[in-house]
Amino acid sequence: MQLPNEFVTKYKKLMGAEADEFLSALAQSSYSGFRENPLKNGQPVATIEKATGKVPYVPTGYYGQVNGKSLDHVTGWVYSQEPSAMFVGEVVNPQAGERVLDLCAAPGGKTTHLVAKMNNQGLLVANEIFPKRAKILAENLERWGAKNAVVTSESPADLEKQFPQYFDRILVDAPCSGEGMFRKEPAGIEYWSPEYPAECANRQQKILASAMKMLKPGGTLVYSTCTFAPEEDEQNISWLLNNYPDLKLIPIEKASGMDDGRPEWADGNEELKKTVRLFPHHLKGEGHFIAKLVNGEPKATEKKRKKKNKRKRQSIVKPDKEQVKLFNQFATSVFPDYQPYQLILFGDQLYDLPLEEDKIEGLNVLRPGLHLGTFKKNRFEPALAWALASLPQEAKRVIDLNREQWHQYVHGDVINIDADLPNGWYLLVCDEHTAGFGKLVSKTIKNFYPKGLRF
Repeated sequence: MQLPNEFVTKYKKLMGAEADEFLSALAQSSYSGFRENPLKNGQPVATIEKATGKVPYVPTGYYGQVNGKSLDHVTGWVYSQEPSAMFVGEVVNPQAGERVLDLCAAPGGKTTHLVAKMNNQGLLVANEIFPKRAKILAENLERWGAKNAVVTSESPADLEKQFPQYFDRILVDAPCSGEGMFRKEPAGIEYWSPEYPAECANRQQKILASAMKMLKPGGTLVYSTCTFAPEEDEQNISWLLNNYPDLKLIPIEKASGMDDGRPEWADGNEELKKTVRLFPHHLKGEGHFIAKLVNGEPKATEKKRKKKNKRKRQSIVKPDKEQVKLFNQFATSVFPDYQPYQLILFGDQLYDLPLEEDKIEGLNVLRPGLHLGTFKKNRFEPALAWALASLPQEAKRVIDLNREQWHQYVHGDVINIDADLPNGWYLLVCDEHTAGFGKLVSKTIKNFYPKGLRF
């Protein structure tokens, strides 16, 4: 890996006596990792057995690589994530029942961490401005088993109009110059220039300004980047503190190998030591910066007159009586205890929306909560997302598959069984992993695994 000369010169000056060790670390191999999913039934033993160690600052984190076609990965029991990036979710630490915004969420590593921390309770709005990346985000949340997440694809400036002072916690994992990921993603070096960090910092400040409009008084803002650049790190936090007097930095408990922020790289404010830097020459991971701030004290909220949203890209439709009947027939037979928050339709797709209806009107929403299924002519077909968000013990009708049958299932084949069971829909389970739905007809399971996911 050939680092730009200007980059080397810059960090030799900034790092001083540490510079050689720092630059040497960037020439070494990067670290891979994964998190287990506490929303599932148990530990992904098969994947953990191949781990090379435990990430000490993340209870669910491990070093090692994940097989993307393994049962653990396909059913959302693990998520592949770089070890340093895992610490961001631990710092945000959202609580069940809160309203949380992940403002720059794709591809979803940190978002899935937040969902798990919230135990699928409350509301998580996961936003990604680029539609293609937002689609990947939605897919990753589906595999993880997220029930309480709404995926939007909006600019922060448009989102702020819909959610004034709404969220208890906001994560801004800002798009940045990516210096901390150079050894993992060397292609990023091609985009770097001496001016690039300042350009990124300008964009980040606009995102932060929108985030502040959506943060409740008393709410928590976490800002993170995967860059070493002071312009995007300490200097942006100084900008926040200077422009928003109610904001206060919260000390972050640092694990072994984590560094304080560097006040001397900004305006000298000693409060900046409360931020955290993850350097690759001190820690088994890539470069990261994290700051945690609280927005003053909670205040009594004033009732404000609702403004009509003139943008009508998304309208809310409720299922009709016949559709509700079809849904209830399925739910009664397979998930009799399921209680939806509120049922809404996007075309012929049925979702369980964990949010007030008016909050998504006018927004570009890719995933309005949990995808329950599709209405077809005189019938309801359940969605894979509902299966992945469920546990085997929650279902009234279950068929256990062996590994060979699971391979047949993800390949799209029909599966023959010996058991004498009533015809109808069943939750399919393999080694306690909920895998999807199948429809049993005369001892043959008709395969409804999505064609685009088959392998």
